[in-house]
Amino acid sequence: MRMLISNLMARFNREEDGLALTEYLILLGLLVGGVVAAVLLIGGDLNAAWTSWSDWFASNNLGAP
Repeated sequence: MRMLISNLMARFNREEDGLALTEYLILLGLLVGGVVAAVLLIGGDLNAAWTSWSDWFASNNLGAP
């Protein structure tokens, strides 16, 4: 029984897949949080810019089909 526990502990110490996955998930969470924060902070400015672009395209006849 002691040998089995010793082998399981040694194998657990060698495994790094779970640690790498955790690191990637934390990094992904930080990136998503940053994008959400950026959109919330400058969302009004983006809406105003998009509206002005659409007004400009609507006022100019660009000959698009």
